[in-house]
Amino acid sequence: MTTYGLIVLDMAGTTVADGGLVERAFGAAADRLGVEPGSAEHATMLDHVRATMGESKISVFRHLFGDEGRARRANAAFEEAYGALVGEGLVAPVEGAREAVETLASQGRTVVLSTGFARVTQDAILDALGWRDLVPLTLCPADAGGRGRPYPDMVLSALLRTGAVDRVHDIAVAGDTTYDMLSGVRSGASLVAGVLTGAHDEEALAGAGATHVLGSVAELPSLIGELEQDA
Repeated sequence: MTTYGLIVLDMAGTTVADGGLVERAFGAAADRLGVEPGSAEHATMLDHVRATMGESKISVFRHLFGDEGRARRANAAFEEAYGALVGEGLVAPVEGAREAVETLASQGRTVVLSTGFARVTQDAILDALGWRDLVPLTLCPADAGGRGRPYPDMVLSALLRTGAVDRVHDIAVAGDTTYDMLSGVRSGASLVAGVLTGAHDEEALAGAGATHVLGSVAELPSLIGELEQDA
């Protein structure tokens, strides 16, 4: 029987609504590196950013700008711009997200929040939402050895750090991007739920391995309850 004792949830687009702030912050980073807004180069880069939503941001910039120095400057500009937008109050919880987390926790499950952002940005989001004490553990790529999604490292780090379950089969993962799905599948989680409140659509999420696609993370407690009842 599967009992989902560890729930690993993505943040932006899954539990947090940011209204496209990633693209706005990318614009600031591209400008810092001399990429002209409206140019073909800018458009190509923005397409890559959209396609790789969920990936560690420094990894995205390494791909876009090539050498490590330029990638780090772009990443610093991105994090600075995103943090400023968060500070302006431009993030909010996805409707029902906090309640879903609290419901899952009340059932004795361990909930972990993960992100492709750097720790400073993740902490800014948590502070803006008043979520510092919402879950026992939050993870960014640096907390899991530096590799973000689509690698399974953050999901497996959640397991190792919490000891919440005895086997990867009892992990549930939820996210809004194809990289969230790939990360969950590669970790061995038996429930990998895509949500339609963020970057990618149902077809893309299913194609990346989603076992279920939900309207939002608010539906996750009910899904888990149904799956456990049927097991």
